[in-house]
Amino acid sequence: MPDVRSVDNQGRRMDARDRLIVALYAQLKAERETRETLEWAIRNGAVSREVLEAIAADPVPVVTSEDIASLEKIIALDERRKQNRN
Repeated sequence: MPDVRSVDNQGRRMDARDRLIVALYAQLKAERETRETLEWAIRNGAVSREVLEAIAADPVPVVTSEDIASLEKIIALDERRKQNRN
């Protein structure tokens, strides 16, 4: 991803939040590209009614249970860090 700045510029690795942000960005980008391709196919008559019905009946969830679990871990770590500072 050439338009994303490097996080490892001071020898540190990406933390869990950074990895989650990058993963969510990649997912959003892929979904946008898929939607654009689908729109093109619909405009050009390349998609049958059956395919459109299947897509509408089985949407891909935007957030998975793994994403939620990762967020919960991040929140718990932040809470522990806050408690340890005080």
